[in-house]
Amino acid sequence: MRTFQKYVLLMLLMAPLGAFAQQLVSGVVTEASSGLPLPGVNVIVKGTTTGTTTDFDGKYEIEAENGSILQFSYIGFQTIEKPVTGTTMNIVLIEDTQQLDEVVVIGYGTTTKKDATGAVEVLRADELNKGAIVSADQMINGKSTGVRIVNEGGQPDSNPNIRIRGGASLSANNSPLIVIDGIPLSNINPAGQSNPLALINPNDIESFSILKDASSTAIYGSRASNGVIIITTKSGTKGGPKFNFSSNVQVGTLPEKIDVFNSKEYVSFINNTFPDSSSLLGLNGTIYNTDWQEEIYRTSFSVDNNFSARANLFGKIPFRASFGYSGIDGILKESHLDRYSASLNIAPEFFDNHLKVTINAKGVATEKDQPDEGAIGSALELNPTLPVYDPNGGKFNGYYQLSDPQGLVGPSNALALLKQRERNEDADRFLGNIEFNYKMHWLPELRAVLNLGLDYSESTINEYFLEKAVASYSVFDGMEIFNNLISSYDEEQTKKDQTLDAYLSYTKFPEGFITKIDAQAGYSYQNFQSDGVKFPTQISPVNGFREPAEIIEYFNELNLQSFFGRANIDLNDKYLFTASLRVDGSSLFSKNNRWGYFPAFAFAWKLNEEDFLKDLSWVNTLKTRVGWGLTGQQDITGVAGYYPYTALYVDGDPTVSYIFGNTPYTTYRANVFNPELTWEKTKTINFGIDYELLDGLLSGTIDYYNRKTEDLLAEVPQPEGALKNRFVSNVGNTSSEGVELALQLTPVKTGEFTFDISGNIAFNETYVTDLKNITQYSSGGGIGRGTGVNVLQTAVGQRGRSFWLYEQVYDINGNPIEDAFVDQNGDGTISDSDRIFTPVDPKWTYGFGTNLNYKNFDFSANFRGQLGGNIYNANLLNRGYADVVIPRNDVGYIKNALNLWNGNTYNGFAEMPSDRQALSDFYLSDASFLRLDNITLGYKIPHLNKQNMTLRLYTSINNVLVITDYEGLDPENFSGIEQSPYARPRTFTFGVNLDF
Repeated sequence: MRTFQKYVLLMLLMAPLGAFAQQLVSGVVTEASSGLPLPGVNVIVKGTTTGTTTDFDGKYEIEAENGSILQFSYIGFQTIEKPVTGTTMNIVLIEDTQQLDEVVVIGYGTTTKKDATGAVEVLRADELNKGAIVSADQMINGKSTGVRIVNEGGQPDSNPNIRIRGGASLSANNSPLIVIDGIPLSNINPAGQSNPLALINPNDIESFSILKDASSTAIYGSRASNGVIIITTKSGTKGGPKFNFSSNVQVGTLPEKIDVFNSKEYVSFINNTFPDSSSLLGLNGTIYNTDWQEEIYRTSFSVDNNFSARANLFGKIPFRASFGYSGIDGILKESHLDRYSASLNIAPEFFDNHLKVTINAKGVATEKDQPDEGAIGSALELNPTLPVYDPNGGKFNGYYQLSDPQGLVGPSNALALLKQRERNEDADRFLGNIEFNYKMHWLPELRAVLNLGLDYSESTINEYFLEKAVASYSVFDGMEIFNNLISSYDEEQTKKDQTLDAYLSYTKFPEGFITKIDAQAGYSYQNFQSDGVKFPTQISPVNGFREPAEIIEYFNELNLQSFFGRANIDLNDKYLFTASLRVDGSSLFSKNNRWGYFPAFAFAWKLNEEDFLKDLSWVNTLKTRVGWGLTGQQDITGVAGYYPYTALYVDGDPTVSYIFGNTPYTTYRANVFNPELTWEKTKTINFGIDYELLDGLLSGTIDYYNRKTEDLLAEVPQPEGALKNRFVSNVGNTSSEGVELALQLTPVKTGEFTFDISGNIAFNETYVTDLKNITQYSSGGGIGRGTGVNVLQTAVGQRGRSFWLYEQVYDINGNPIEDAFVDQNGDGTISDSDRIFTPVDPKWTYGFGTNLNYKNFDFSANFRGQLGGNIYNANLLNRGYADVVIPRNDVGYIKNALNLWNGNTYNGFAEMPSDRQALSDFYLSDASFLRLDNITLGYKIPHLNKQNMTLRLYTSINNVLVITDYEGLDPENFSGIEQSPYARPRTFTFGVNLDF
């Protein structure tokens, strides 16, 4: 009996302990929206290091005490905590859009916005520009503070000039590094492609991460001096299948024409000013009313169709595929681009979710009709009283053109230039990578990552003229003709860029003062290769006919290899430290100068986690940042080729051949080279503040940076006796500083109505502080005058890109006095020492916009602009004087001019301005502007059927209006010089978007 009593007593004493005994808990984790299982969900016993992840079927097993807390977390879903109440616990996770917005893609990893220590900006798909979007750059224009994007014109694939914080170099590449799904792109486009971002279908883009300061970009080393743009495309889903179809039609119009004389005004001007030339008005007594700009431009019609599918194949493999077609007409006749794109993303997991394999594949085929843009200049010069078509048929396939037996007379028929020349630029391009991400079985905190990427393209260019074409008259008479076509130029190119990244990544969340350790170390290999052949033609020195020239074959290769490491340490979840080092080697430099070392450091302090702010309910986030970093620059292929440090012997120019007997012989000559070339180095310090107040009512960032670049790679004059008068050298230093402010205000956010306003403004200026043995040099800036008449100059103590011009003197009526300038130094003589510097680039850029959602309606409007900067109106110089209508050699034709006629007087110079007058700031204008970039209005029809199908209808206008004092065509001009620009269209878009 006593034995039984002792047994009962022991059981009673052990009963409380039984409540805390370990037990095996299992269950399934599913997604709320679809009910499908979620693999890879982290399951942790809160307060311990015990954890596991769900398998492909969303199942898990974990040992936990009864009453302990299980924490279920997965990126993109709200974290759930549940107490253990039994052996079976099934969990449903809900998508967390706010958490998705926090994820920031950085080099070789990710972080969150609240944990970022550098100047990093994230733009999600719903925050980007809408409407007639042809390429990815148009999605972020004006959206990111300190990022200036200026397209070169209105072509369908116009090349974007992208500058982050103004760029850090002079002659070396100033464009940011672009990384798409882990693949860094080359800065050299395939033949036939002007815009590198036309590679990717805008509908496939999930987000942009823009890395601005050196502490965030230094992990990319030599290619990151000008910032980094990381593009992440949409991936598969672990939930139910989702489909999207979108389609739109775009109508483009010419928003404004350059103001030249129309036919009536021209007749009046000629009769009053040059009556002796009145006989040249019209044709055979008939005065035609030809608007040549109307003849070459058109109302364009474009279409854009896209289909995508996301699914979880077999309930285990996230998958996404898409296909798109864009047929884009330019507003210049014969300008057209067809783009076919396809993408695939698949991410299976193996070995109990320890190995994740991500495959990204993108293919694009572009077929571009590139018109002769010389037609724009001809349209501005052609006599408006002459016809487009020859009433007698003529010898130019029906187009009217003045000519004589020696060749054309006067400007070429602008429409004929477009219609009688074909230039087809076709490119097929593949961008793909496969990433193996293995989480060690014996140490889950350690991952090994291998990323293999390929960017491969094949391009062809074919240019030919119709027989008896205006442009082929005379000089093509000796060419062989096939099917009424005369070949002018052909090119074939293959381009292959390879990437390999291999690194280890360690992430741990210790308990105690150190709350997070995140480190990476690895190796990167990039090889860029282009191989091609050109079949040009040339003018025969014997008879003036165009004939085949020597075939040009080329092979170029650039190799970059790197070692890198980075560590992030969080202390008490308040103090964030980052340190990185990248060691880069470039084949552009000799062995003695090949390697560069680029460290970076950053610190961030979460003030809102401190006790003195923790209780302030209106402060949600307040973080200060400071970062320092060194980045490098080696990309000088555009001005120095691929082998600038060594002698490369090529066949000499025929004009300097040697004569032996009666036979000329060319010699092999060394190209110019510089064995002392070394890395251009940029040091940047950045101070920043991130804030969110009043539960998200107001949020934003403030940044100040100071940047100094040393050993500038610049194309400068060489001493006498050099192989070339200009070549790249390490010549000096620049200094930059800037301030950036971005904010978002959400004054209304209810269930039915949301209204937010976002804006950004940035200040930047860069000065040249040293050029070694020289004080200044010409940096180009041709204005349509003779050789050497350039208006741009690089000089010590001045902004990086500056005009170098005389200050104009005006009469009492405000009219310029020709060749009269201010004597700046008072020595009584006008010379170069009296020319003054005026910057090309603006100091201030800005953008702002608003989004409004009410029930099923949505509305957005976006503005951008600049304050300051200058533009040189070369069109005014070359077409804004009275005598321009009368050619110097008086060969029986007259030309058009800018309409500066007031009925009695021509408000411009009478005769062609001298080359000195061309260097006057009279032709310079303030380039400040405000552009209403796009307006979009949409309406969503939800729940079309039981599968929650939704249909959104929308309309938008792009390039709505520009407010500026500039009297030329468009103040937004990257080069700073306007001559005969391809006008940016105003585009109206009507579209549908179907989700099901």
